[in-house]
Amino acid sequence: MSIQPLPSIAPARSIHFAEVLMARASITPVDAGCQSYLIYKLEQLGFACEKHSINGVNNLIARWGQGPINFAFSGHTDVVPPGPLDKWKSPPFSPLISENKLYGRGAADMKTGIAAMLAATERTVASLDNSKVSFWWLITSDEEGEAEWGSKWIAEHLASQNVKLDMCLVGEPSASTKTGDTIKIGRRGSLSGTIHIVGKQGHVAYPKTAVNAIHKASRVINALTQYPFDKGSDDFPGTTLQITHMDTGSFTDNIVPSAVRIEFNARYSWQYDQQSLSALLCSIINSVDTKAEVSFSRPCEAYLSKPKSNADSCLIACVEKAIKGATGRYPVISTSGGTSDGRFFASEHTQVVEVGVPNTTIHQVNEHIHVSDLLTLEDIYTDILSDICGS
Repeated sequence: MSIQPLPSIAPARSIHFAEVLMARASITPVDAGCQSYLIYKLEQLGFACEKHSINGVNNLIARWGQGPINFAFSGHTDVVPPGPLDKWKSPPFSPLISENKLYGRGAADMKTGIAAMLAATERTVASLDNSKVSFWWLITSDEEGEAEWGSKWIAEHLASQNVKLDMCLVGEPSASTKTGDTIKIGRRGSLSGTIHIVGKQGHVAYPKTAVNAIHKASRVINALTQYPFDKGSDDFPGTTLQITHMDTGSFTDNIVPSAVRIEFNARYSWQYDQQSLSALLCSIINSVDTKAEVSFSRPCEAYLSKPKSNADSCLIACVEKAIKGATGRYPVISTSGGTSDGRFFASEHTQVVEVGVPNTTIHQVNEHIHVSDLLTLEDIYTDILSDICGS
């Protein structure tokens, strides 16, 4: 009896794709050829690809099919700097598999997400229905940075072309310990602010002739930190505010300070937007100090995707079904964590769900994931594509 060679394991392609992408030192906003590689692969699969360079940021918009359902995969090729190289067990841009773990910058955040989607696309594209769906790839090189010219620009560009996404799957690392254990259906918004408080300088021995700016600032801080913001719900954390820095300039122990700069950051629920929250914060601050000057920066809007009654058009239901099929368990639905590019695509019309590998080592030295988590993600993406985009 002759011995037949074992067939190649299809899911292993995602490992190869991840290694190719991770070998490119694409530190924000540099793309380092990642998108050129994706274009090469996607065009072979029949995608029409556009590459846009905007203020030093590379954006890839690829489309397959002409159907009425607009389904998108969103991701980013950029990574954070590796940090101290001598602390890495191997060079951060030389991916290494050791003890079934894939090491390297981007292993979790989020080149493996892109690799899994590319593998899933290869596995399913021949069976997808191009008259039913328009399948988009929306990839940027500026998610880890200011994010002004990345996915935000892509969303505006699609809107200018009258493209309304129905569903957007984001490949960010959403899991806690195992791929599929957690998905994100929304994120709190973020708003940073600066407050300038003015007093009157004087000698500490004669406090009646001075106005201590720190004392004034403390009352403002108390008003902000004790304000009864919304408490949120089981599905969405409430609004919180943290003081992140105070500065009185140069210090002398016998001088009453004349000015204070306060920095703060608010993480807010979907019940607010940037305009309503900033108006509320100004009202709180000026109720204590009418002369306080307030400015805001780095706004990131909150979003929440809600389940749809029709399971056939509900991305959340489809993702839950795929995860149950691949792992045998249903995911925890979460809105925790920082901001993500999902906020640029989310709307009343567009459901956004984040599904990815575990996030326990993102941005760390020796960033890594277990290889099995990557293969599981590829299977989940494959089932999602087959369910939403299949015949």
